[in-house]
Amino acid sequence: MTASYEDRLVRVMDHIHANPDGDLSLDALADVAAMSRFHWHRVFRAMTGETCAQAVRRIRMHLAACALACSDAPVEQIARSVGYPDPDSFARTFAARYGHSPTRFRHAAPFRPKLDPLRKDGPMTTGNSISPVDPYPIELRAAPARRLAGLPHLGSYFRISEAYSRLGPILSARGLWPQVGPMVALYYDDISSVPEAELRSFAAVQIPEEMPLPDGLQQERLAAADTVVLTFKGPYAGLHAAYQYIYQSWLPASGREPLDQPPYEVYLNSPMDTAPDDLLTEISIALKP
Repeated sequence: MTASYEDRLVRVMDHIHANPDGDLSLDALADVAAMSRFHWHRVFRAMTGETCAQAVRRIRMHLAACALACSDAPVEQIARSVGYPDPDSFARTFAARYGHSPTRFRHAAPFRPKLDPLRKDGPMTTGNSISPVDPYPIELRAAPARRLAGLPHLGSYFRISEAYSRLGPILSARGLWPQVGPMVALYYDDISSVPEAELRSFAAVQIPEEMPLPDGLQQERLAAADTVVLTFKGPYAGLHAAYQYIYQSWLPASGREPLDQPPYEVYLNSPMDTAPDDLLTEISIALKP
């Protein structure tokens, strides 16, 4: 029975991501779930913590935000691609979610790389923290080893939410959320050298060593290491600029080299109950001794 409800949730979330411009009404999603419309919305909210309408709106606006930040497509075209043929309706919904009009959001500062000329003396530090000359909060940490359980994702990094939309129902249906740690995502490939359709990532949660690997999930491990951690506050669409700062400015100036381990992100809160401007993400890159 648990598997049946889990499968329905996964099927519905996959459908929303695959058809943002389609009919995503409650009745349509109930049909996808193969459950009565009188009960499906109650099941969905009880198991995910948000209503179907909230999930649809959140996913549509996330996809729109990524398109605005990373493409030159006209706003009207982006609006249609996420199910809003009326540009005014799209603008109101987007502003309610992100606090800015689509056009203002596209030109917002968080999406432009904050690059400084390389400093010969390296980053100024006080203890483990980088000084205010760095445009983002950055610190060096002795990061612990992490055991992760999750699902692989192939394609645009901005769409890793599709994998999380499958992972979440699995954990919810099996009552595993109280047993797991933070959400952690691994990003294996460089977006400038690998075609978008071939980008590999891993949507996961941290799990304790003694916990059996849940059926249907894959395991990855991160080694304990000195790690540079950049804490980014704001919409996920702005993360690319923060990565550029680390690789183009911070790493060369620091004199440190990355460990042979993919960069990863630790999500300190969730877009399900947090405004985009208040989202906190730790970009983490393990360093050689």
